[in-house]
Parts: sequence; structure tokens; C-alpha cells
Amino acid sequence: MIDKRHGGPWDRGNADSYYQRGIKPHYFKGASYSSQLVEEPDMTDEELAEYLAGYNKNEEMQNFKDWG
Repeated sequence: MIDKRHGGPWDRGNADSYYQRGIKPHYFKGASYSSQLVEEPDMTDEELAEYLAGYNKNEEMQNFKDWG
């Protein structure tokens, strides 16, 4: 089961795709931007898979921020 909590790997991957920031695996131990950041070298294979699942799901849905 994928943890879709705010700040988690799936959420961060989904957000990176939504804002079209590209793939840069990371997540937060707690809430986004107000807790410890975990970057790719310190992520487990499962966390990396969750990040990519979130990123790829949003890419599939093509739900991107409208900057216009």
C-alpha cells in the first residue's frame, strides 16, 4: 500500500510532476517544508518507487499547473 500523506514520497513525486519540476526524488519526514527533508541518496528502494509512482500517476493524468 502506498502512503499518500502530505509530504511523503508519493505526494512529493505527484507535486513535482504537477509543477513540472522534473524528477528529483525526495520527501519530508513530516509535513512538507516544515520537517526533515530526505533526498534520493538516503531514500529506500520502496520510497523511490513511491516517489516515481506519484510522479508517473500525475504524468498519466496530465494534471499540470496552469501558469497562464
